[in-house]
Amino acid sequence: MAHIQSCLAALLRRDEEGQGLAEYALILALIAIVAIVALIFLGGQVSSILSTVGNSI
Repeated sequence: MAHIQSCLAALLRRDEEGQGLAEYALILALIAIVAIVALIFLGGQVSSILSTVGNSI
């Protein structure tokens, strides 16, 4: 009985590690989506600012 409980505890610990990894992946995906949306909306402004800086050098 103790062996079964230790095996179940080991399986549950593995699931928690996988769950943590999935949560980090979701956070990373959310950050990537926010960055892409920001570049879509602000891309023209950033491009003009960089062109101005490049021309002044």
